[in-house]
Amino acid sequence: MSDYTIAELFRKETETQITTLKQCLSLLKTQPSDHTELERSIKATHDLWGMTQIIEKSTAANLAKLMKDCFIGLQKQTCALGDEQIEVLLHACDLLLSMSQTPEEELERWMSEHSWDLTTTQKSISIFLGSRSASTPPPAPASSKEPVETTNQPAQPALAETNPTPITTPATDVLPERLYQPIVTDSSMMELFRLELEAQASVLNNGLLALESQPQSGQDLEALMRAAHSIKGAARIVCLESAVNLAHVMEDCFVAAQNKAITLNADNVDVLLQAVDLLSNICQVGDNELPSWVQAQAPNFENITAEISAILHPGAVVPQTTKTTALTPTISAETGPQSSEIAVFSTQSSSPAPPTLAQNRPSAPTQATSTDTGQDRVVRVSAENLNRIMGLAGESLIEANWLQPFADSMTSLKSRLGDLGRTLEQFQESLNRKISPQESKEYLEQARQYEQECVQLLGERLDELELYARRTANLSDRLYREVITSNMRPFADGIQGFPRMIRDLARKLNKQVKLEILGKSTPVDRDILKKLEAPLTHILRNAVDHGLEMPDERINCGKMPEGTIRLEAFHRGGMLAITIADDGRGMNLEQLRQKIITKNLASAEMAAQLSDAELMEFIFLPGFSTAKQVTEISGRGVGLDIAKSMAAEVGGTVRAISAPGKGMSFYFQLPLTLSVVRTLLVQISGNPYAVPLARLDQIVTLAKEEIFDVENRQYFTMNEQNIGLIAAHQVLELPAPPPQQRSVSVVVISEASSTYGLIVDKFLGERDLVVRPLDPRLGKVPDISAAALLADGTPVLILDVPDMVRSMDAILKGGRLAKVNIQSEAEIAEKRKKILVVDDSITVREMQRKLLENKGYSVELAVNGVEGWNAVRTKTYDLVVSDIDMPRMNGIELVRCIKTHPRLNSLPVIIVSYRDREEDRLQGLEAGADYYLTKSSFQDDTLIEAVFDLIGC
Repeated sequence: MSDYTIAELFRKETETQITTLKQCLSLLKTQPSDHTELERSIKATHDLWGMTQIIEKSTAANLAKLMKDCFIGLQKQTCALGDEQIEVLLHACDLLLSMSQTPEEELERWMSEHSWDLTTTQKSISIFLGSRSASTPPPAPASSKEPVETTNQPAQPALAETNPTPITTPATDVLPERLYQPIVTDSSMMELFRLELEAQASVLNNGLLALESQPQSGQDLEALMRAAHSIKGAARIVCLESAVNLAHVMEDCFVAAQNKAITLNADNVDVLLQAVDLLSNICQVGDNELPSWVQAQAPNFENITAEISAILHPGAVVPQTTKTTALTPTISAETGPQSSEIAVFSTQSSSPAPPTLAQNRPSAPTQATSTDTGQDRVVRVSAENLNRIMGLAGESLIEANWLQPFADSMTSLKSRLGDLGRTLEQFQESLNRKISPQESKEYLEQARQYEQECVQLLGERLDELELYARRTANLSDRLYREVITSNMRPFADGIQGFPRMIRDLARKLNKQVKLEILGKSTPVDRDILKKLEAPLTHILRNAVDHGLEMPDERINCGKMPEGTIRLEAFHRGGMLAITIADDGRGMNLEQLRQKIITKNLASAEMAAQLSDAELMEFIFLPGFSTAKQVTEISGRGVGLDIAKSMAAEVGGTVRAISAPGKGMSFYFQLPLTLSVVRTLLVQISGNPYAVPLARLDQIVTLAKEEIFDVENRQYFTMNEQNIGLIAAHQVLELPAPPPQQRSVSVVVISEASSTYGLIVDKFLGERDLVVRPLDPRLGKVPDISAAALLADGTPVLILDVPDMVRSMDAILKGGRLAKVNIQSEAEIAEKRKKILVVDDSITVREMQRKLLENKGYSVELAVNGVEGWNAVRTKTYDLVVSDIDMPRMNGIELVRCIKTHPRLNSLPVIIVSYRDREEDRLQGLEAGADYYLTKSSFQDDTLIEAVFDLIGC
């Protein structure tokens, strides 16, 4: 049977049983103890449970099982059935029906979108099962009052039954309405509530902004109604009745707009956005502070609820005491939109949540942070991504299980080698005892058999080990890439608050602004996305405040009255590129030039020679601003400095381009992830260190002649700029390495206006390193930013380039600069050990010369014994290497002459000859040679070892 047939059977079976259940629940609403209907309900849920188990839909099976238990409890009278319980069961039916109607390829996305709904619905049914009288609400305190109700909202049962698409949130009337009941403090429930509230608040913000341009958009109003409905149900689950009432009246407002009873204008949207802000503030309050915060914010909830009720009833007069202006958004230059990370995994975080726009309102003086120090921070990982990681983790477990059989094989091999060793011992004993050749032959055959078995077993295991190494390398790479992917978030997650911020700023400044966002799905490293919030906020504020003209001015310039700001994110060349562009007035470059002169940043002559690109670099300086006055929105000269610092911090760049009269553009180029960094490995004092490639300017190799001294400081010239040299070991306070020979390896680094050449021992090549943070107990380690592991497991420290530059500045100011000792070719040659090679064969001479010179020795040549004898008498050598068979004077005669000479008798001599007979060896050693080697020693290290033994390196 095909998967399609199974899916079709599941859909038809679910439709049949859900129809039965809805009929039963409709009758049970008036006759809760009807035995026949309860039996039908139990059978229907039992059939659903069985079907979902067969096709392995565990989530649907769990929900059906809970519903079945609920009906069994009603039958046994261990729980009661009220209107609220019926609504939850009806909603559970809708969820099961929607799940069955979802195509298999979209089911994973459906499960992800409805995870909160499924969880809260199951918990609600569990609450009914755990209560003997769930339909009897606890008495409300005397101060409670009924929530605001309107006639525009259809009855909830009708909504649940008539809507063709099941509501994607839990039923709203799950628990009795009460204003100040104790708030649910179950951390898991509160966390789920916060996640749902953050997601739905984003929908409300986006929908309300879209509604301003299309007030009667049915699609937007439907989304807004559902979002408010979701918040109402979620808030009721955790007993936040103030939020329930506010979300309820918002839902009524959207329903009325859907029914054409009212039309929402910009002022109405202002009030509704204030309500969204007030609800969003709940996400920023910790569980312990939430009850007191809710009580302190009760007047604000009542005021906003009353104002929205006034929208529903245009003719009604809102009492003066209920009106509030305290919730009007206050937009400051230091405050930006709040991006949220919605969660499935937890990671330790000690930082409180950043503020939102709503947190700056005078109406919320008791606002608390959402997390205490050390509390978990949660992040969202897609179900598909999580499934892949789990699959790879399972593969890793299976691969790890392979090691034990391999270890057992190695144990077996060790045992066989022991048998081989014992057989060889017996064979040796038989030889010593001079037993019969037949017995010795048996021992030898047995040893050969053991040896063949060991070789065969070892070969098989090596093949398996090679295959295992390839598999694990591939698996590790896939797992690593999947984990990196899980640390990515869509660009849209970090910019959710920008449309609202631009809208509020435009209304405040009486401008017309449209924000276009492209590349919302572009994956961005979670940490980079968080760091981007502040610089993007400042640039967007500047664009609205300074860049875009007033509508009348734009019309006079031949532009549309509505200005456009475009925010775009995309991947290019292995980097993340972000562009912020507006079609405003642009930067007045002559005004910028005069500002630079006024601030004494450059002389008039120098400023006149600056190119447009060089002029634009000045706007990123701290405290630099071209604004004529400072406002609460911009003009302090700190925003672009923050953008520049952020880009430098993550190893990226930012630049600005202005087209006067046409607009301004900012271009960020940032790394794709902070988890992996491309580095240059260098050796300093014998140990490897890593320099991020994004933070170095250039690498050069300098000869001694290219390095100059001025006032005890060393420097070299590059691109017509003098660059000072400092040894890396001095900056890091490490032991000095041996003197550099011939040339030095230099890494050119810079920060702000300081540029230095960092002298290292040598370059080791480029590597991609997984960044591992240092233990926080170490504090800030000077000149070091992080650590990593090389492929062989060797730990390596990653240098903090800005910190290194500051340390270099301190060394120069303190007058502690140490000069680098670089040996010239003549100095190096002078210190080399000198060897004389005497041989009549040009091939042998050249072979020996290259072999010895490659090991750092200085070599001279002689073509026969006489020439060699004249050389040792006139020059000083540390060693003589001589052949035997040579014309005019052979090697034996040369050795005797050297050893009988009173000044040369201590000079070491090595004979290297084709003669390999024992009598030849004895003749050479008797003549006084220190070593007698055959010319086959060229094929191994015998000659070099002999040389090193006699004169060292």
